[in-house]
Amino acid sequence: MARACVDAFVQMCKYLQEPRHVARFQNVCGVKGTFPDKAARRPECESEREHERPGPRRRLQPGALSSEAGVENGAAGDAAAAAPRANGTQGDEPAGPDAEPGDLTRAKPLRRNSLTGDVGQEFLIRNKLLFYLFTFGTELGNEMFFIVFFPFLFWNVDALVSRRLIVVWAWNLFVGQSTKDMVRWSRPASPPVVKVEVFYNSEYSMPSTHAMTGTAIPFCLFMLTYGRWQYSFLFGFSVALSWSVLVCVSRVYMGMHSVLEVITGFLYSLLILAFFHPVLDKIDTFYMTAPSAPLVIVASHVSLGLVAFSLDSWSTSRGDTAQALGTGAGAAVASHVNHRLGLLMDPPLSSLPLALPHVTAGLLLRSLLRFLIGVAVLLLTRTAMKSLTIPSLCRLFGLPPDDVRRARQHMRVELPYRYIVYSVVGFSCVCFVPLLFKVFGLD
Repeated sequence: MARACVDAFVQMCKYLQEPRHVARFQNVCGVKGTFPDKAARRPECESEREHERPGPRRRLQPGALSSEAGVENGAAGDAAAAAPRANGTQGDEPAGPDAEPGDLTRAKPLRRNSLTGDVGQEFLIRNKLLFYLFTFGTELGNEMFFIVFFPFLFWNVDALVSRRLIVVWAWNLFVGQSTKDMVRWSRPASPPVVKVEVFYNSEYSMPSTHAMTGTAIPFCLFMLTYGRWQYSFLFGFSVALSWSVLVCVSRVYMGMHSVLEVITGFLYSLLILAFFHPVLDKIDTFYMTAPSAPLVIVASHVSLGLVAFSLDSWSTSRGDTAQALGTGAGAAVASHVNHRLGLLMDPPLSSLPLALPHVTAGLLLRSLLRFLIGVAVLLLTRTAMKSLTIPSLCRLFGLPPDDVRRARQHMRVELPYRYIVYSVVGFSCVCFVPLLFKVFGLD
């Protein structure tokens, strides 16, 4: 009986991992591939058999020129032979017998990765509303959203909640990326899948870290604020669930993850959240009050990163993990400094539960000024630290400083560069920028 259950579970996982489900969902949502005829006629069972093979699968190197790399990255060698018609398409002809020529819009993959050089393959979209909706959903898991969301929450809403969310985000991303590099499953095969986004195409894919952060952040936000702020349970839970579902479904729409990888990311994130949520108060208190906290914070975040980075090749995963750990370390050290200097912005316990403030023009203007000034400072800090750390690390390790793209793919440059830059950004967000607000009378 147990053996039968295990076999049924394995078969279900293989079924959910098949790329044809991603391709079908994209087709239902109005995404049409522009694959060369030769690639389009390739029997679908070949890609299915590839995903049914047991054990880890090799991730293809960015820019590989083999025919296999062309299939995996959606840029088959036959596409070049199809010029000048882009990627084997016949001008602007519709894809499908029921489509009208005006129904389809040609588009390019989102967020070209300057480090990998992967530009992806053009595709056609029939439903622009879904395209914009899922583009927004996938952006909820990208760097620019977090560099805006966490500071806004810290400066304008609730500093305590923002501090603890950063802890959950950093650990969630670290565990997810480390798991990816241990499992080593490749992205869904293209064709049949259309790569609407290519920025993370060089990473392994199991589990979906977008699904993990897109689940951990809204549900942790809900658990931290319910009872602390005055709103109904149904409202908070609905917002968290909608946020999570939008991010998870968007990763299938983008062609970046299979159904199984998204479900695994969702459940994995809930498991991590169940572990961390009960101890978040103790972690936050230790970070702020323990004399040894700064040393423990820096040592733990650096050592975790060094232990985790055992990749067989470069990918964006390594930098993203170091970035999250660096941001978490900087924000945690800044919380300790704020506590020592008496600069904490936490409301007294007697004022709980907090009521939503009455929105006035003055409040909106003050919040907007804090946000614009603060984000400008963070972006300038990030730019300045990048311009300082990368050339310095190149000189230190004897690498040519004129090729930034190649230098950033060296582990000796990328890891300290990400740690240093984003730890300073995290520290600035939690400590330096609030001090500026005091100077400008915006606190």
